[in-house]
Amino acid sequence: MAGTPQYIRNLNENLIMDALITQGTMSRADISRQTGLSKPTVSLAVEHLIDRNLVREMGRADNAQGRKATLIRFNETAYYVCGIDIGATRIRIALSDLNGEIIAYRTYPMVVQKAHEPAEATMLELLRSHMNELLDKNHLNWDQIQCIGFGIPGVVLPDSGRIHRIVDPLAGLEEAFSLESLSGAFPCEVILENDVNLAALGEYRSGAAAGYPLFVFFSIGTGTGAGIMVHGQLLRGLGGLTGEIAEMLVDDGRRLEEVLSADGLMQLAKDYLDQHGELLLEAADSGADVNVDVVANDLHRHLTPEKLFEAARSGEVEALEILKQYSQKIASALRQISVVLAPDLIVLGGGVGGNGDVLLPLLRQIISEQFPVQPQLICSKLGEQAVVTGAVQVAIQQTMLNLQQEAME
Repeated sequence: MAGTPQYIRNLNENLIMDALITQGTMSRADISRQTGLSKPTVSLAVEHLIDRNLVREMGRADNAQGRKATLIRFNETAYYVCGIDIGATRIRIALSDLNGEIIAYRTYPMVVQKAHEPAEATMLELLRSHMNELLDKNHLNWDQIQCIGFGIPGVVLPDSGRIHRIVDPLAGLEEAFSLESLSGAFPCEVILENDVNLAALGEYRSGAAAGYPLFVFFSIGTGTGAGIMVHGQLLRGLGGLTGEIAEMLVDDGRRLEEVLSADGLMQLAKDYLDQHGELLLEAADSGADVNVDVVANDLHRHLTPEKLFEAARSGEVEALEILKQYSQKIASALRQISVVLAPDLIVLGGGVGGNGDVLLPLLRQIISEQFPVQPQLICSKLGEQAVVTGAVQVAIQQTMLNLQQEAME
């Protein structure tokens, strides 16, 4: 087909599409100057793109003199894509146009299936229900959805699309979230990727890491992981395992995830508070005026990472001391990453890592005093939407590729 008139026409259309996406609204004359194509070629290609609903006319330009030119722009609402973040405790869904503009965003609790129900059927029904609700509320139908990008907290095996090493709260749901299962459940193309990789992509495209040639997204939450990008490309490595820093071992032989995850932070806090309670008991034995029961109850009751960070923000000494110790553990991992990769930037994210107002001052001091390689350290700009933003980006990329290939057929 190469060299045929149809093939050349399709190449021209793709060139015009790229120009419109990059430059925005343009006249046919602007397109001709931008692409180097003749005006008759541009006019013919634009008419075909209008027929495909991929570009649209936007009225007349505000020329100072002469005939007003008709403006053309890429039709970002010709189709839509979705990004879905399947988390340990939350499902987050973003609906986006083809420019990456998120037009709807919803969060739902992750519901554990009942014991007598098949895990795969239950989870797929849940996801379909959430998607149907989102489409209904935005007056869309499935014919308008080209692709869904899914982020999963586990390793996605590149060859098979199966899930490996999923985060503990979702253990047993690997089959439900495999590429094959998701593709069978939704009437559009599906892409499956590790959630931290998608968060890194989201931060690179429209977040805190825009323009950085080498950076690491370090996620700390229910699980722990890293996404590494070099010149805009994700590093994947053998079996897709690049960035699985959860498997790093600390000095006492524990996995890094056991130490840095939300559960690890809570264990550190409880160990510290238990020791603190013993000191209170000694103070009481010595005659000091201390209500041990009240203090113990206040410190241990319903302890969560959120409450711990809030206590630190309020200046509570115990919370600050716990988070100083915790920051030393984070810093140990950051040091190993830094001396191996020497990244320009490290972005902290995740439910725990996103508390940058507390963690960043502590970590930056350690970095400045102890690190032989000192990358810039900042917090995620996209926050809880980092994964869905990256998922939307891969869905758009695949959709645009499909539209280009469709024109070639």
